[in-house]
Amino acid sequence: MTTTQIMDRAVTERGYPGMVTEVRSGGQRWFGSAGVAELGTGRERLAEEQFRVGSITKTFTATVVLQLAAEYVLSLDDTVEKWLPGLVQGNGHDGSRITIRHLLSHSSGLFAFTLDEDMLRRYASPELLGHRFDRWTPQELVKISLTHPADFEPGKGFAYSNTNFVLAGMIIERATGMSYADVVDVRIIRPLKLAGTYAAGRETEFRGPHTHSYSRLTLPDADVPAHDVTELDATYGFATGELVSTTADLATFLGALLGGRLLPSTQLDEMLTMTPVPDGMWLDGYSYGLGLSSFELPCGTTVYGHGGMITGNWSYLYGTRDGAKVAVTNVNGDWGCPPLDLFPEVLDAAFGPAD
Repeated sequence: MTTTQIMDRAVTERGYPGMVTEVRSGGQRWFGSAGVAELGTGRERLAEEQFRVGSITKTFTATVVLQLAAEYVLSLDDTVEKWLPGLVQGNGHDGSRITIRHLLSHSSGLFAFTLDEDMLRRYASPELLGHRFDRWTPQELVKISLTHPADFEPGKGFAYSNTNFVLAGMIIERATGMSYADVVDVRIIRPLKLAGTYAAGRETEFRGPHTHSYSRLTLPDADVPAHDVTELDATYGFATGELVSTTADLATFLGALLGGRLLPSTQLDEMLTMTPVPDGMWLDGYSYGLGLSSFELPCGTTVYGHGGMITGNWSYLYGTRDGAKVAVTNVNGDWGCPPLDLFPEVLDAAFGPAD
């Protein structure tokens, strides 16, 4: 089945408003779309439109941290306590035992603030419509995490936790004396000329042409209407999920990263040193490095990148180890929880042998 056919099925059979996929290979670019960017208008999804990329933000964050490590501004073995003294303490937590490496590899044991009962009520229930403009500071997000006991001792397990990358973003700010948004802009966005990419922060609207985003408020009934949640306050994402980008910019970023243009080889090798994730947690055979994941597609190709979910969107960004081939895909609906079969199917079609 071709990528185009898979996207068409995502719209006609799964009810997503629209889907886009971009593939870069050997200097060639292919872009395809299905469905619409805005319900009720028939407006097609376009290559230049912006969307919220969710946890793909983590790869940007990890790249900046590893750049700072390469410059000896910080060390991956530095503790959270060193950079953020007194912040991660209490309820059995000890920031002096959690390193930056633990944060980037999701091995800190810190509870994911997004799984807090109140946060789930705000963002993963019908109450979302009354809370999508709630504003948060990074300190508030960490405080939510610390109301829960740790999942395990630092370095003794794996648990995907957005709290880790909120702390990584705070360390970036402390180490550089700049805002997270400005650091990402100076170190990644401007050098790569990613004109459609930025950290949203407190901006609730988009800066350029964009897709609309839709949510069924986690209700599984297919007859539940999709609510337009395009405008929202993304401060609950911060360095773990607040970036806005385009398919072209994301493909350029990952190609540059895997191709060695953003990190020295030592730091890139560390980023790509993968630890298998327990089967059943995500895709079987899935592994995680430092802000980057990998898995083997049915076609036999191992790809490296990250997935991303934020209110109204699912996205995947993956490429070959050398960055010579990259694929990015997005649906502008957040149901599916997550659609772990759809995106690998698209990637398999993109990276598999040509018909």
